[in-house]
Amino acid sequence: MTLEGEQPPAKKARVDEREVEYDEKQPGRIKGLAQIKPEFLVDASESKVDPKEEYNDEDEGRSSKEADNGDKKGKKNKRGQNKNRNLKQGREAIKLCEQIRDTGNVNDCEFGDKCKFVHDVEMYINSKPEDIEGICPVYAAIGYCPVGLKCRWLGSHYKDGRVLVDEERKESAKTSNYETNTVDSLMKNTLQRKRYDFSKSDKIIAYLDSTITRAETDPTAQEKAKENAAEYVEAPLFPEEKKKLNLHRAKILSPLTTVGNLPYRRLMKDLGADVTYSEMAFAIPLLQGTKAEWALPKAHSSEIGGFGVQVAAPKYWQAVKATQAVSELCPDTSEINLNCGCPIDLLYKQGAGSALMENPGKLARMLKGMNLVSGDIPVTVKIRTGTKDKQPTAITLAKRLIDEGNVASITIHGRSRAQRYTKLADWDYIKQFADTVKETRAAKDDDGEARGGGVKPFVVGNGDTYSWKDWYDHVETTGVDSIMVARGALIKPWIFEEINSMQYLDKSASERLDLIKTYANYGLEHWGSDEYGVNLTRRFLCEFLSFTHRYVPVGILEYMPPKINDRPPTWKGRNELETLLASSDYKDWIKITEMFLGPAAETFEFTPKHKSNAY
Repeated sequence: MTLEGEQPPAKKARVDEREVEYDEKQPGRIKGLAQIKPEFLVDASESKVDPKEEYNDEDEGRSSKEADNGDKKGKKNKRGQNKNRNLKQGREAIKLCEQIRDTGNVNDCEFGDKCKFVHDVEMYINSKPEDIEGICPVYAAIGYCPVGLKCRWLGSHYKDGRVLVDEERKESAKTSNYETNTVDSLMKNTLQRKRYDFSKSDKIIAYLDSTITRAETDPTAQEKAKENAAEYVEAPLFPEEKKKLNLHRAKILSPLTTVGNLPYRRLMKDLGADVTYSEMAFAIPLLQGTKAEWALPKAHSSEIGGFGVQVAAPKYWQAVKATQAVSELCPDTSEINLNCGCPIDLLYKQGAGSALMENPGKLARMLKGMNLVSGDIPVTVKIRTGTKDKQPTAITLAKRLIDEGNVASITIHGRSRAQRYTKLADWDYIKQFADTVKETRAAKDDDGEARGGGVKPFVVGNGDTYSWKDWYDHVETTGVDSIMVARGALIKPWIFEEINSMQYLDKSASERLDLIKTYANYGLEHWGSDEYGVNLTRRFLCEFLSFTHRYVPVGILEYMPPKINDRPPTWKGRNELETLLASSDYKDWIKITEMFLGPAAETFEFTPKHKSNAY
């Protein structure tokens, strides 16, 4: 910071042998560096951080070749992703029969002596690890424990040989604390056997196929296709007749792979989020009835009214059928979002994710088909500025999507596919994009029939929003309807509370620990309080902590606002707990989980996503 009478530092300077660049708007602030108040630095002489080095938040990380080979000198590479990490969790060695887990009565098993699982309740209980101290969080929340005798807190709801049930709380939970969009095993089996009725989609797909064939030989094919649509479609709802979205100034949580699970989204609803999205679901596994994929559209009752399901597909027939299945089997869905922004190679090479931006014709057909089978659920899309750096295509694409009239909202991430998650998001381009959308929407008012009818989509910006100031600056200066927050809500989960209060919130370490405890309890309710559920909750809690540890308390920062890509030097917290919560060592993350989930079992495994956290 400069004293009165002093000249501001030069734009560039050398610090500890490193060239740094100062912020022109805030003299003394080094770009890319989260500057810490001197009293919280561990050792200024040893805390050397390159401001130009950015956090790697990519789904793909560096290439496998880079990750495996290391540098030219053969030193062990400590950067990039752990590509082959083992995420499977251990299960119980002695397995209790599921049919007697609630009652302990051997007569409840329909297979009797032929059952291959254990029926000796006393032997099973004695074989279990020692109970975790305290009251079962699931029993405390909903009045009973669905895993029964398998619970790791069994002693808190097991008396005189029977599992206790609080009927009053159980009935109350049915209306206030429940999960929805649950697809049962029978329906998944129907999908697996290819017996689900997709006749509705088949007609739409035939219609879309016909538009391609005619377009090759007939310049007026598009008009003819509209006239003959009834040949293939039985009175669908037009886009403007579907449920209305209201994203104006809404607090929107982005779809987040791995970490955007139901317990995390439930926590974010507690902290002020208005709209949440499922993790990205692939179309083919959905159509194949895959259990893991159908777990993604599940939602908590608190999300109803503002919950979107995001799907990814490389071909329009896959997107259409997946949309029909989701709209029919997951009734508490507010919108179905097509992912056209994911940059990872796995999707891009298949023609899904951001690759769809390179084929506007296919994308338009995909969105049209999704709209025709989604019932009253609106269809939205998430895109990037383009696929290549410095060659944005989103504005041209937006004009076509609005003319087609099939999307209720367009979210634009201010980076190209080539940028992945590096460099700053381009909010100047997002402003141009928002202006174009507004102009095109206005033209639809004047000449809606000629421009294709349909809905006038909301435009949502996305990228690097990390504080209430970022949020309001972007909304007020770019003209977007709202902002979608991704990493900012992972590192600082209370960001929507900040936005509501319009001030920085300096959460204490104990307040942050309470949020972690709440997440753990929500995880147990969702995944179960048995050995497997505890391990799964611990694993996803560690994934969550791999982001939250990057939070630098505003009370120890020299400059505001905080910026998401700024890297701090080594610092210590205002107390031991704050220092522990800032640890980048995954072993400390496991230690934090043990405060709420008991000691980690020897079978528990967790490998950090990024190699830098594994040393």
